Amino acid sequence: MLTLRPDELTEADAEVAYAAGVSKEALRDATTVCALFNMITRLADSLGWEIPSPDRLAARAPAMLEGGYSFAAMRRR
Repeated sequence: MLTLRPDELTEADAEVAYAAGVSKEALRDATTVCALFNMITRLADSLGWEIPSPDRLAARAPAMLEGGYSFAAMRRR
């Protein structure tokens, strides 16, 4: 719903998440990740970015797990 119809979300939706044990911080983090993922996929589609092959992703996984996605970490690789 957050991706397709964000304007339909209400405080009641957040309350359902809180009742399930999700903290306010965790809900905020999840919505931030969702928003960023949506933005990135739209940019990728618009600019024609290609998704790396599974083999390339697997080869990069150790470095990504070690350093994360920060630009500083990427420059060190």
